Amino acid sequence: MSTDPNFSSHDPARPALAADRREFLRLTSGGVSALALSSLINKGQAAELSGPRLHHQQKAKSVILCYMSGGFSHVDSFDPKPILKEMHGKPLPMAIERTQFDAVGNIMASPWEAKKWGQSGLEMTDMFPKIAECADDLAIVRSMTAKFSEHSQGNFFMHTGFPFLGYPSAGSWVTYGCGTENPNLPGYVVLRSNKA
Repeated sequence: MSTDPNFSSHDPARPALAADRREFLRLTSGGVSALALSSLINKGQAAELSGPRLHHQQKAKSVILCYMSGGFSHVDSFDPKPILKEMHGKPLPMAIERTQFDAVGNIMASPWEAKKWGQSGLEMTDMFPKIAECADDLAIVRSMTAKFSEHSQGNFFMHTGFPFLGYPSAGSWVTYGCGTENPNLPGYVVLRSNKA
């Protein structure tokens, strides 16, 4: 039997180190309180030390990425490529990495006409004339390239930088790097629908 008063037992039949509920709460209350206090202090210190995290003043409050897998073609909408008219029906001039279905077709030109819209002169097709009226308010990325022509690999690559499953997406990295305004809500959400 332990002679330590901190581990006393009212029932001699119980093991020497067993404590009843009151003794357990008395012995552990200080540690639990310290953990809670530590958590609160760390949150306060983190907020003080974080300060302004951006190199420049942000203009946007949020970003909404509408990624529609199986949607309209980029060359038929916001990324016209006039050279495709010259190359229509011809095979690709460069080697493409092998894909899941290993079927790479010939080049196909867009049936839509491209022109410059807005004061910025943003070039896009006439597929969406109402969206084209907002050309000066759009941010269009045209620098994505990949060494494969298959949609599934292209989808993974566009969101993660890798052509296969298992890597974090750009939204995950942005949230990891920049944090979130509300620690109780996710900073990045994906809404998925099987109806699309």
